[in-house]
Amino acid sequence: MKNFFKLLNFEVNRFFKLYLTLIGLIIVSQFIGAIIVSKRYMNGADQVMYKNQLSMSQYTEEYGIFSFDQFVGSEWFMLPIFFSIAVLTIYVFFIWYRDWFGKNTFIYRLLMLPTERITIYFSKLMTIMLLVLGLVTLQILLFPIEIQIINSNIPTDLQSHFSIYDFDSLEMLDWVYPNTLTEFFLIYGVGLTFVAVLFTAVLIERSYGLKGIFIAIVYGMLSFGVFITPLLVNRLLNGYFYTLEVFLMELGISIIVLVSAIWIANYLLKYKIRV
Repeated sequence: MKNFFKLLNFEVNRFFKLYLTLIGLIIVSQFIGAIIVSKRYMNGADQVMYKNQLSMSQYTEEYGIFSFDQFVGSEWFMLPIFFSIAVLTIYVFFIWYRDWFGKNTFIYRLLMLPTERITIYFSKLMTIMLLVLGLVTLQILLFPIEIQIINSNIPTDLQSHFSIYDFDSLEMLDWVYPNTLTEFFLIYGVGLTFVAVLFTAVLIERSYGLKGIFIAIVYGMLSFGVFITPLLVNRLLNGYFYTLEVFLMELGISIIVLVSAIWIANYLLKYKIRV
């Protein structure tokens, strides 16, 4: 366990500078966006009210009120998130290939450490999950500040006036911040399984060379196919199963896919990847 935490700390530190850059990008972009979007709305509303001699209540009756969703759907909010997702997706592969293709093929030094090789796999897997959860936590912390910025720029009469504590009204948080423990394990469990499958696919490619690319692709497609089988079967049967039954089947299959990915990775690290 001590070696695991050492490796985990090492992997996190390797990405930390870029991670801080992503955090800074999200914060700056969204704060500027909250100001720009709210100011732009107010400028447009003021022009319409002045031109048509409307009161705030008359304006809202005719044109509607400002919703926080208008900010959430803006490029200021979405682009840094999509960029961060893209960077982390690339890093899922880079976290392994950097060790192989970097200076002095660092992977060999890792594999020669006095610990089980699967520990390396787990440390990299947990690193990705911590990075993802860190950005999710950051976004949750930013929402109250962004809501406060918008509330300070737009009069209450012209907006739905989100409370800084009223997160239930934000539909986007349904997947960012699950409402129940069950949803949390479902959403992030699927994400963990997806990353584990990609990790194992990388190790397959590294173990078998050129033919490993084909094997890795087939393995990834089979894993995805197995995972969505309950959804497809339920769809073909016109919703024969209850939602809970589908959830339990998906949970069981996710566990099977995750365990099999770890088992294959452990086998490859032990017997196929030579130092």
